[in-house]
Amino acid sequence: MSFIYFYLMLLIHPYLAMWWRSFELADRKSWEALIPVYNYYVAFKVFCKKGWWAVLLVIPGVHLVMWSVVNVSYIRRFGYYSLLDTIQGIIFPYILFFKIAKNQDKMLPETNWANSKEVAQREWGDHLVLFLSLPVIGHIIALGIGAVTRARPGAKTKVKEWGDSIIFALVAALIIRTYVFEPFRIPTGSMERTLLVGDFLFVNKLAYGPKVPVTPLSYPLVHNTVPWVTMKSYTTLEKGTYTRLPGFGKIQRYDVVVFNYPAGDTAVYDPRMPYGLMGHEYEGIVNNEAFRLYREASQTRFGVIENYYRDSLKNAGIYTDELLDRFVNERASFEYIKDLSSWKEKARKMIADDKVTMDNQLGQLIKHHGIIYRPVDKRENYIKRCVGMPGDYLEIKNSILYVNDKPAEVAKHQNLLYLANEPGFATSDELYNKFGIEKSDLHWDGRVVYGVHANLETIAKVRKTYPNVQFNIDVKPQYVPDGNGVFRASEQVDNLSYFPKDINVSNNVSNFGRFQVPFKGKVVDFTKENIAYYRRIITAYEGHKLEEKTDGIYIDGKKTTTYKVEMNYYWMMGDNRYQSADSRTWGFVPEDHIVGKASMTWFSSNPEYGIRWDRVFKAIK
Repeated sequence: MSFIYFYLMLLIHPYLAMWWRSFELADRKSWEALIPVYNYYVAFKVFCKKGWWAVLLVIPGVHLVMWSVVNVSYIRRFGYYSLLDTIQGIIFPYILFFKIAKNQDKMLPETNWANSKEVAQREWGDHLVLFLSLPVIGHIIALGIGAVTRARPGAKTKVKEWGDSIIFALVAALIIRTYVFEPFRIPTGSMERTLLVGDFLFVNKLAYGPKVPVTPLSYPLVHNTVPWVTMKSYTTLEKGTYTRLPGFGKIQRYDVVVFNYPAGDTAVYDPRMPYGLMGHEYEGIVNNEAFRLYREASQTRFGVIENYYRDSLKNAGIYTDELLDRFVNERASFEYIKDLSSWKEKARKMIADDKVTMDNQLGQLIKHHGIIYRPVDKRENYIKRCVGMPGDYLEIKNSILYVNDKPAEVAKHQNLLYLANEPGFATSDELYNKFGIEKSDLHWDGRVVYGVHANLETIAKVRKTYPNVQFNIDVKPQYVPDGNGVFRASEQVDNLSYFPKDINVSNNVSNFGRFQVPFKGKVVDFTKENIAYYRRIITAYEGHKLEEKTDGIYIDGKKTTTYKVEMNYYWMMGDNRYQSADSRTWGFVPEDHIVGKASMTWFSSNPEYGIRWDRVFKAIK
C-alpha cells in the first residue's frame, strides 16, 4: 500500500476517532479537532506535554510509532490503562475513542503514582510498551535497577520510566539511523586493506541525500531480519516509491560507497548463515544447481562417454588424466548448454519447492527455509569503491582497470593476487607480524602459503625480506571465440560466472570487455552483443517485461529495437580485487540502491589479534 494512503489515514483519523467530542472533555475547543495538522499539535500538547512531537508524524518510519504514542496517551487520560486497552490504542483505537465520546466523562488527572490502585491498573499496559520498545532486555534493565534501588514516593515505576525513555530514545535513534548516519560492520575481506574484517564504521547518509524508506513499517534498528529469530523484520503493508532527500553532494568517482545489494531482490534463506543469507547471489546459486542436477541426471551416460574417451586416447597414445577430463567436460558442457534454460528452470523449482541446495564446502545437500523476496531498502548492505560513474566506459585488462580508456586511479591499499614461485616461503603468523598481512589476505591451503593478496608497497617489503621469492600477478585470460564468434561449450559454462552471465560474453576477475555504464536518458540500440548488459536493468530495476523472441525484442509486449534508461547506474568494485563479489559478478548498481558514503571507522578489532588501535576514528579514503 502506498504512503499516500497511510498519510490520508492520519489526516482522517481525528474525525474517525471523534476528537471534536472528546477535545471538550479535555478543556479544549471542538473546532480545534477539525483543523488538519493543528489537531495533532493540540493532542500531543495536551496528552503528551510535547506539541512539537506532531512534526514527527511527517517522517516515514516514525509516523506510525508517533501515531500509536498519541493514541495510547490519549485513551489513558480517560481511564483506559489495561493490557487490552493498550493493545487497542496501538493497533485499532476506534472502539475506545467511541466509548470516550459516548460516555462524555471528563479527562482524568495524570496518574497518581503514589496510588497503588492506579499503578496496578496500568501495570500490564506499561509492561507491553516496554516490551515493544526493547524486548526482554528492557525488562531486565528496568526490573534489575528497580530491585537494587529504593522507589521514591510518588515517582513513576521503573517499568513506566524505562518504557518512556527507551521508546523515545529508539525514535531518536531511528531518525538518525535512517536519515543521518548508520553504523556498519565490515563482514568480509572484499575491501582489504582499505577496510578490514572487524572494522566498525559510520555511513554518512547526508553525503548523497538520505533515502526515504520504501518499507518504513519495520522493527526498529534492525535491517531485514529480527536477531535470533528466523523471521523478517518488516512488512510491506505500507510501501513507498524511491525518494531521495537533498544531500550535501553527489557520488564522486572512487568514493567508498554503501549500497543495497543489487542482486538481493531474491535470496535463499539459510538459518545456518549470518542474517540467513545463503551465498551472494540467487542467480549464481541457480547456475550451480542447474549444472549439478544435469551431471547427476547424466551420470550413467557420462560414465560410458568417459570410458570411450579413455580408450580412444590410450589407443592414440596421448592419454593423460588432464586430457581425459578436458574431453569429458567439453562433452558434458555441450549437452548442458544445449538445454540450459530447462536445467535452470528445474534448479529454480528445486530451490523453491524442495528447499535444498548443495553446500559446496561441505559437499552435501542442505535444507533451507526457501526463497525470500526483499524490497530495495531491505536488501543486504554492501560496501565497495565506486569506480564507474554513469556514462563512463570501463575495461579491465590484465587486472588493470581502465576508465574512459585511461588507467584508473589506484587506491592506496588496493590488493591484487600475487603468486609466489616458492610455495610455503613463510607462515601466516610471520606475514602478519612482519607486514600486517592477515589470514584473509593469504592464498593458501591452510598449511602452505603460495600467494598473497596485497598492494605493491607490501609486496616490495616482502621481497626485501624474502629476496629469492618472485611474485607475479595471477592473470586469467579471456576466452577467445572461434571464427564464427562461438565459444567452446566449457567456456560458455564459465561465462555464466561473471556479469552479464551470458554464454556469449567472456569476462572474468582480471579481464573484462569494454562497456559503458548506463545513465538516465541513454537510448540503447539493441544488438545481439549488448542485450545481455541490459536484461536486469529493464526487468529487475526498472520494472518492465522483457521478451527475447526469434523475430526480435519485446518490452511490455511491444516489439522494439531501442530502450531509454530510466535511472543512473554505477560500477562498484572491491579494493581486494581477487576476493570481492562486486559489479563483475552482479553488474550495475542503480541509483535507488545507494545508501551513503563510508566516512570513518570508529572501532576495529581482529578476531585473533585484538583491537587495532591505529584504525580507531580513522577517516576512510
